[in-house]
Amino acid sequence: MKIIKINPDNYLETDRGRVWTPERSKLAWENAYSEFENSIEKNIEIVDVYIVFGVQGSGKTTWIEKHKPLKSSIYFDAALPAKKHRVRAVSIAKKYAKCVYGVWIKVPLDVAIRQNKERSIDKQVPESSITSVFAQLEEPTYDEGFDHKIIVTPMLISKK
Repeated sequence: MKIIKINPDNYLETDRGRVWTPERSKLAWENAYSEFENSIEKNIEIVDVYIVFGVQGSGKTTWIEKHKPLKSSIYFDAALPAKKHRVRAVSIAKKYAKCVYGVWIKVPLDVAIRQNKERSIDKQVPESSITSVFAQLEEPTYDEGFDHKIIVTPMLISKK
């Protein structure tokens, strides 16, 4: 079974860790969208595409790693908080894929902030950015072009 995972953050990685600047971020997104479209087009036999979104630190990448699809799949892993942010990814997926899933990893703000702080320093996102993205979150809808929508609310375990 073939699994392809695409995340704009991967294009921010350097030999010194993740480096973010506005210019690098813009280029990372363009590269991720290009990789996404090329991956779907070259793997047309893969019928399922998952657009996995949620606030930074919510557990998107962890969910993807633990998700066990029944068939080959492509995952696009990014914050994409509102419908307007998901338009490009959904339209790319709909162009080639047979089935497009919208997967919202929905966690409380304090959980995302805590989980973000558990990341290595170079992968931590400023708390103000997390708060800003959290304020923009919108539930996925079928009118966006999703064939299925999944809302994941991970079981929260209190750390003491």
